[in-house]
Amino acid sequence: MSEDGEDKKSVFAELFGPALDFLENIGTYLMLTGRTLLWLIRPPYRGAQLLAAMDFVGAQSVAIVALTGTFSGMVVTLQTVYALRAFSAEGRVGGIVAVSLLRELAPVFTSIMVTARAGSAMAAELGNMRVTEQIDAITTMGVSPVQYLLAPRLFASVVMLPLLCALYSTVGMAGSYLVAVMWLGGDEGIWLQSIRDIAVPKDLSMGLFKSTVFGFLLTTISCRHGFFASGGARGVGLATTRAVVQSCVAILVANYLLTQVLLDVGI
Repeated sequence: MSEDGEDKKSVFAELFGPALDFLENIGTYLMLTGRTLLWLIRPPYRGAQLLAAMDFVGAQSVAIVALTGTFSGMVVTLQTVYALRAFSAEGRVGGIVAVSLLRELAPVFTSIMVTARAGSAMAAELGNMRVTEQIDAITTMGVSPVQYLLAPRLFASVVMLPLLCALYSTVGMAGSYLVAVMWLGGDEGIWLQSIRDIAVPKDLSMGLFKSTVFGFLLTTISCRHGFFASGGARGVGLATTRAVVQSCVAILVANYLLTQVLLDVGI
């Protein structure tokens, strides 16, 4: 090839390389996600793998979710009380905190904490299996690695994230009660009545729906990066970092889009 041809190829790569890489990554993600969804409904069903994934994603995340939820409820209550005190409206704090937790804080923070704890572990484990050729060995034995490794993780996340979100909301309200009633001397009856007046069932349904979508996103993104990791230990580290960063960004972007859509349709 002539020198002019090589220069043109280099310029083309510099101009369109990032865009082509982005499109390739999107295509790979969609294809892998489609295969995973297909294997969710196809036998054989591996109960042991599913239960292990549910324990890892759900049960082992209870402590960190409960701790985060408690202090989130406490700090939001403290800030809200001092903000409303200027308007002599401290009695509304219970309902305001409840709506904030149910609609936004619980689904978003639960998903981010699960991403940091479980999503990163998924990417690291799958990446390590890829670079040590364990995934190739599973394929050689006639077992689909997507069905054996990815489908149980996706199902577990979609099921367990709403439960963890409900836990986050519950302990968050417990933290709110602790600050508003027990520490700051608010009236318990007024605190409870404000929750009845302001919070409605659709607030809970919005949070649970969001957490389901976030569980799907964080798992598919984490598994995609781990499943296609390469480059030894350094490659696994990069895949894990990208999985966490992209999952958190996807959760925040999806949170805005879902909020806009759900408010427009009146949910």
